[in-house]
Amino acid sequence: MKDVASPSSETQRGERIAKALARRGVASRRDIERMIGEGRITLGGSPVTHPATFIQPGDVVCVDGKPVDPPQRTRLWRYHKPAGLVTTHHDPEERRTVFDSLPAAMPRVVSVGRLDLNSEGLLLLTNDGGLARELELPSRQWIRRYRVRVFGLVDERRLKELAKGCVLDGVQYGPIEATLDSSKGDNSWLTVSLREGKNREIRKVMMGMNLHVSRLIRLSYGPFSLGTLKPHELEEVSHKTLLEQIPGLKSGRTGRTRS
Repeated sequence: MKDVASPSSETQRGERIAKALARRGVASRRDIERMIGEGRITLGGSPVTHPATFIQPGDVVCVDGKPVDPPQRTRLWRYHKPAGLVTTHHDPEERRTVFDSLPAAMPRVVSVGRLDLNSEGLLLLTNDGGLARELELPSRQWIRRYRVRVFGLVDERRLKELAKGCVLDGVQYGPIEATLDSSKGDNSWLTVSLREGKNREIRKVMMGMNLHVSRLIRLSYGPFSLGTLKPHELEEVSHKTLLEQIPGLKSGRTGRTRS
């Protein structure tokens, strides 16, 4: 097994295994570190014991006994996630995951951000963990737009004030653009846009306005939209479009994105 080395020797030693497997779409770096701790990853037939282990091109790495494919061209898919699926590779409660629902021919992929169990709509999937991390960076400032159905009395004045940001239970939330589209009885549809979504942010902010979210559909993530995709449908983004929308992405092998 390759020795664990300092960052200064990374160029000579190869690539850290957690980073390399994340780029290949195995899982997030955090999940890979957990998998290493569980003894699920081997290098050259020996268990990997540290996430800073280095690997070289041609090394045989296995996850749960199955060889990991070598790096491939960076790819991105638009997927219409239905409600009832969790966005994780490993769920302790053994609920059905997004990745369980994908076609068998799909390569290993990771999600760009997440949608919670009851949320629907656009979820971006990629075989490049480095790209996923890049697209999630708050500094990218991509708008994420949602269609939200709420139950309760909507105060349009308070909706407009969300554009200034707000604090709930000691948590600072950034600006949210929210508009009332329609109402029928106690049910209303809103369009909600934000640039940096914290965990369950829309649900928590609406709850702070005494509104219960009964449906949440993501319509777009940056330049990529849900379009006419139906639940469970999947469509790959052309490489040409990918290069146009992400100028820092090179046309070569996976993981070469702008820092």
